[in-house]
Amino acid sequence: MTTTTEKTGYQGTEKLLWGIVLAVVTFWLFAGTAATVAPNIMADIGTDNIDAAGMNLAVSITGLCSGLFMVLMGGLADRIGRVKITLIGIVLNATGSLLTVFASGGLALPLLLSGRAIQGLGAACIMPASMALVKAYWDGPARQRAVSMWSIGSWGGSGLAAIFGGSVVNFVGWRGIFIASIIISAIAFVMILGTPENKVAEPTHKKFDAPGLALFIVGTLGLMIVLLYGSKLGWSSLTTIGLALMAVVAYVLFVQWERKQSNPFIDFALFKNTTFTGATISNFLVNGTIGMLIISQQVIQLAGHKADGSLYTPFDAGLLSLGYGVCIIAFIRIGEKLLQRFGPRKPMIWGCLITIVSCVMLMMTHLLIGQYVILAIIAYCLFGLGLAFYATPSTDAALANLPAAQAGSGAGIYKMASSLGGAIGTAISLAVFYGLQGAEVPDLIAMTGRSDNVSLRLAAMVALGVSLVFLLTAIVSITTTVPKGGGSANGSEETPDPEPQLLPDDERQEILDQLANLPIEELRKLARS
Repeated sequence: MTTTTEKTGYQGTEKLLWGIVLAVVTFWLFAGTAATVAPNIMADIGTDNIDAAGMNLAVSITGLCSGLFMVLMGGLADRIGRVKITLIGIVLNATGSLLTVFASGGLALPLLLSGRAIQGLGAACIMPASMALVKAYWDGPARQRAVSMWSIGSWGGSGLAAIFGGSVVNFVGWRGIFIASIIISAIAFVMILGTPENKVAEPTHKKFDAPGLALFIVGTLGLMIVLLYGSKLGWSSLTTIGLALMAVVAYVLFVQWERKQSNPFIDFALFKNTTFTGATISNFLVNGTIGMLIISQQVIQLAGHKADGSLYTPFDAGLLSLGYGVCIIAFIRIGEKLLQRFGPRKPMIWGCLITIVSCVMLMMTHLLIGQYVILAIIAYCLFGLGLAFYATPSTDAALANLPAAQAGSGAGIYKMASSLGGAIGTAISLAVFYGLQGAEVPDLIAMTGRSDNVSLRLAAMVALGVSLVFLLTAIVSITTTVPKGGGSANGSEETPDPEPQLLPDDERQEILDQLANLPIEELRKLARS
């Protein structure tokens, strides 16, 4: 069976590009602020109506829903239209934001949970569909710029979420965040509306793999519950062990089932492309390092006082991280230039190495709080710089190597790796952080300053080490799967195993060059055929 992409010469415009960026921001900036403003939401609604467990679920359910349904929505975008699914996602986000705004009184928890879940479904529509539009409607350097702008919306939005949320809470109130999300959604909808549709034309209808999705959801939910509530339930309790076994069995059955399906929920055949595989695996791992931000900010708030003796507030901690978001936005186009000059492999590795330096600095929780805050400010800037170097090369490597007929599904897998990587990485970091609080500090580690918080600082040090392991593993993934070469500086560089894979733009140019050398008689035969 052959597939074709409906694309009648349309080229992406600035209006469409900015509409896509605003749509992406509705999740990464507005929906992503909930973790920062959670205490303010609880205080406003009242602990009689929502407890800490319910609030934690409301914070995490958005990323979980977006990750679980990302591939499904990407596949739907391929079949019924990427513009249509993007617009549906924007409407869902606005609807979820509206429910969140009205969360109060006895209905606070159900409204908050349903609103946040719908926001996650909206993100599951927007991310893969808008990424597939970037692949379809921009080519070459223009596509790389579009990817950079898309990345500014996602990475930059998440980078500014802490300071944005803290500022809105201070001056407007937490509901202002979601009111702004509705307004931005309306603007994005208008800017994208009218764009020519882009989808895959299929002569036969493919049955959706509902059992595969169900197995994946069961496995992922089991894993997340263990990570989030294992310390509360007890790591050796029958409930925790049972949930862990359920997750393992579900994942094993999922892999076995998917390999037998003609139209699987996750097409493992895509991972035969080594570049796509390396970009996706490293994307999962790098997104898992967001726990660095959460753990380090909790340490600053829980373990230290400012010079005047007062505690650090969420707004203060968010302000310290301002350099993180600024560096992502300021340097993400540099990542694009590095991609053009060196290909994707080197900038991806450089980005991971810079982030490793940031992680090591944040692990120095044995220092006095004044010293640690200075290190944290520098580390946040390096964190943003590392992600800026990594983002565009990784995204473009995944996009450029996707078959046209599977752009939405492949983009869904790539962005699912982002959402689930962030959710699972954060859950692991927090599980280690809370699990080690109360543990004795080894004599090998010399804690300076107060002695009443040394256990908490040790727990943070080890929890931040989780991100270090993620980053080292990401580098291994990149070096073993992403080919060398590409870019203007080393396009002719020889590549060991795996073999280099030409980008579609380069492959097209190579074919045109070969045709240009054919005799006129052969060209006429080709034209007639």
